[in-house]
Amino acid sequence: MKRALFLSVLAATLLFSFFNFKTALALPVDVTGLCFSPNGGCTRLVVNRIDQASGSVWVMSYSFTSAPIAKALLRARRRGVDVQVVMDRDEEERLPYEVRMLIERGVPVYVDREAGIFHDKVMIIDGNTVITGSMNWTKAGEHYNAENLIVLKSRKLAAYYLKNFQLHEAASVRVQNVPARQPGPSKWFFKKW
Repeated sequence: MKRALFLSVLAATLLFSFFNFKTALALPVDVTGLCFSPNGGCTRLVVNRIDQASGSVWVMSYSFTSAPIAKALLRARRRGVDVQVVMDRDEEERLPYEVRMLIERGVPVYVDREAGIFHDKVMIIDGNTVITGSMNWTKAGEHYNAENLIVLKSRKLAAYYLKNFQLHEAASVRVQNVPARQPGPSKWFFKKW
């Protein structure tokens, strides 16, 4: 009985502090990009921001099958940008070509196996820009679905997202073994888009 009371009080305290924190959080941000899909140019906006990155691009992704975004991440990595990805465990099981290319070219890709569904769609760029919204990093997200995406510039906001990224990365497993490819996917990856 005492344990149940203690847990109830603890839960109420945590819930109150969570909502109190949420309502108290007011950060100045600059909106530097906004788009809507289908066919709203969201992929182009994301690629443009990745191509401007100079230090880091950390990605949290539920679904990732966008060849243009994967190619931009690989270009960033070649420039010396720290590129890392945390994704949903379902992506590891089906391992899309875009994710496979990232792994094969040395991008650390982690799978969050603790979250029920890792439903984030976030990029944190250079510790001062956050891209987020409903859009998955997919062809369907750009061309077929009703989606939104917003680019926010704020070092303080990015710091909260970085902490969240680090929490998920710490609870994740790095994808190490990439199953052998069938001949041709690399050509598909580079020519399809």
